[in-house]
Amino acid sequence: MNYRHGFHAGNFADVFKHALLARLLAYLLRKDAPFRVIDTHAGEGAYDLSADAAERTLEWRGGIGRLADLSGADEETRALLAPYLDCVGVFNAEGRPGLYPGSPLIAARMMREQDRAIFCELRPDAFEALRYRFGRDARVKTIHIDGYTGLSAYVPPKEKRGLVLIDPPFERTDEFDAMFSAFLRAYRKWPNGVYALWHPSKDAIAERAFLDRFAREGVKRALRLSLAVARGGEGLRRTGLVVVNPPFVFEEEARKILAFLAPKLAQAEGAGFEIDRLTGE
Repeated sequence: MNYRHGFHAGNFADVFKHALLARLLAYLLRKDAPFRVIDTHAGEGAYDLSADAAERTLEWRGGIGRLADLSGADEETRALLAPYLDCVGVFNAEGRPGLYPGSPLIAARMMREQDRAIFCELRPDAFEALRYRFGRDARVKTIHIDGYTGLSAYVPPKEKRGLVLIDPPFERTDEFDAMFSAFLRAYRKWPNGVYALWHPSKDAIAERAFLDRFAREGVKRALRLSLAVARGGEGLRRTGLVVVNPPFVFEEEARKILAFLAPKLAQAEGAGFEIDRLTGE
């Protein structure tokens, strides 16, 4: 477990993932009934972009730093991004938020008193930071556990409504298989939950095999979204998210958001986005 997200916090992949996560949470907030959030790979929960790790890579400048200026965004796009940017908070003069919220902090900032969350993290130092951050929040339970094991243990939740985020570091060579297997176990126990599975796009063959499994295993409603900031090149240039049981407004909202983010976050030629349905009803 060598991955340290502090080096990458606030990069284009985080913006893509977290802007869409906020839309899923916003949909759950439309009803008074409580919901549960389960984050299988929660990390530290939030990241200081002035810390040494972030300063060494400056990846945030090509991600959240570009959203300090929303010129080019129409009123509807600004409204769709508002829940996410409200969680991010105030930008300083150089376009950097003081603290970048990871998915746990976004969830906690959007949840109500009646909602609950389980944040799983296996790496000891990241878990200690996570536990310290949420230790006084009665709505949140932080658990030092492998997220795939935790997911199987905590579904279905008593709230009956909710969201599962599966966002592994992709250190394992079999991460696609591990992620899908954990999802499928949970899905069979709780088929009505909303699931969001994030992945990098570096190995086209492995990614295609992963995406094909949703139809093959009988998953009823799966939407695939991807964002590219360049065509090829060194490092991560494209990332994806599969959403199972997406809210009925989500595809339209995501298309609007990604049409803005693709040129805004572009690093070279070939930037763009894709949305397609892996499975229907």
